[in-house]
Amino acid sequence: MADLQEPLVRPKRKKVLVDYLVKFRWILVIFVVLPISALIYFNIYLGDVWSAMKSEKRRQKEHDDNVQKVVKRLKQRNPKKDGLVCTARKPWIAVGMRNVDYKRARHFEVDLSAFRNILEIDRERMVAKVEPLVNMGQITRATCPMNLALAVVAELDDLTVGGLINGYGIEGSSHLYGLFSDTVVAVEVVLADGRVVRATKDNEYSDLFYGIPWSQGTLGFLVSAEIKLIPIKEYMRLTYTPVKGSLKEIAQGYCDSFAPRDGDPAKVPDFVEGMVYTENEGVMMTGVYASKEEAKKKGNKINCVGWWFKPWFYQHAQTALKKGEFVEYIPTREYYHRHTRCLYWEGKLILPFGDQFWFRFLLGWLMPPKVSLLKATQGESIRNYYHDNHVIQDMLVPLYKVGDALEFVHKEMEVYPLWLCPHRLYKLPVKTMVYPEPGFEHHHRQGDTSYAQMFTDVGVYYAPGAVLRGEEFNGALAVHRLEQWLIENHSYQPQYAVSELNEKDFWRMFDASHYEHCRQKYGAVGTFMSVYYKSKKGRKTEKEVQEAEAAILEPAYADEA
Repeated sequence: MADLQEPLVRPKRKKVLVDYLVKFRWILVIFVVLPISALIYFNIYLGDVWSAMKSEKRRQKEHDDNVQKVVKRLKQRNPKKDGLVCTARKPWIAVGMRNVDYKRARHFEVDLSAFRNILEIDRERMVAKVEPLVNMGQITRATCPMNLALAVVAELDDLTVGGLINGYGIEGSSHLYGLFSDTVVAVEVVLADGRVVRATKDNEYSDLFYGIPWSQGTLGFLVSAEIKLIPIKEYMRLTYTPVKGSLKEIAQGYCDSFAPRDGDPAKVPDFVEGMVYTENEGVMMTGVYASKEEAKKKGNKINCVGWWFKPWFYQHAQTALKKGEFVEYIPTREYYHRHTRCLYWEGKLILPFGDQFWFRFLLGWLMPPKVSLLKATQGESIRNYYHDNHVIQDMLVPLYKVGDALEFVHKEMEVYPLWLCPHRLYKLPVKTMVYPEPGFEHHHRQGDTSYAQMFTDVGVYYAPGAVLRGEEFNGALAVHRLEQWLIENHSYQPQYAVSELNEKDFWRMFDASHYEHCRQKYGAVGTFMSVYYKSKKGRKTEKEVQEAEAAILEPAYADEA
């Protein structure tokens, strides 16, 4: 796309009842969702405190007992009479926006709700051993006072270890460490036949270790993980740099912010992210860990962005467009969760006045609403409205194609702000579901190394410009076009998002070979639903799912059309 094309001009859309239900949904959010969310968060916090008071030995004993309960439950299943196996978690509890309609088909439930404890923080090995329902807020609360952190800490408090490993997780440090799953040292998995195995990259279960990421829990039940820790400091020295120009120029400014053209590693920051506010303006943020002594030196500005009355982070960063580049120090844990209070910028749609000072001061301490409660209270009509008139997608694209991706989103969706976050995609011993472009190491492009290709997450979260102007917008068609663009450009779509892919295109985007090898070898076929059907949009009948599980995936699905 050589020249930036203007977004399509669409006819006006007639308003219907659901438009008003969405417009005034803030009433339900303020008086029901926010208070209940606060109680749930407080209850979770008490549970975390109680868990932390237990000895490591006791936590491990409880973990082992709970694993045996899972094994016992699996062995109670009659494959001829019972449905496919899945967790007992309610469909609306997941943070992702796709509908987990696979649970509407008959299924055999296994309860994993007890697996929410940090089992061990091993300072010598620099590894945290945790259960799958441990979330990011819980683990940073435990590790940051020790000046330790996971190598990759996803921004939202509610995101769980299990979801980030079985699915997809990224943070501002991913240009150094890769995706969340790349920082995992070992996984403990209960297989379909009840065996409990520990998989690492170099033991007898190494194929399972590489197969788990992106599998969405369809190879077995993840019951614990050992994850890499890194030393950190008390503050993040954050530099805000405005970039103005065309989308291609903004993309180049983003690349230059963390991938120096001379390859000097001293110029690579600890954290990086970009936000594109319009087709001509963006702000790039680079962070370096800093000690308490440095942060409190005279003349340095400390900004505690986590306080409930503070401006929402994305709006605070936007001020760099007017006042120019500036530097400030943010407490590290508050920086990790900088997007939690306003759910990036989705909070503006949920509560149109939520960013106003009076609301932040009076009720900001109740933020954010729990995503699971938002989903539980939206109803079928509102859920369908969001699918048609809203976009929550991530595009994982090679770094050198970021400019093209930004232009595509502007033309097809016109969604702003956009989130940019780089990550390494490693060249692994096996070809997993996601993999770098073949031969990337020979091109020596900006940000690439001999062992990893630099990709970028382009986060597209908000109502499209057409919807905000009251025009017609076909969300399903827009997502379909986005997915075809991703396939054509060796790019990926995280499975938490609403997808319009058919089975053939799904396996054009992802590689099936190693995943299917693991499903066959570890007995997942006929026990766990395949990842495509688990991600597929719409209701699934028991017959449809069972027939899909009985069939062996055609090799042609992995071929180019």
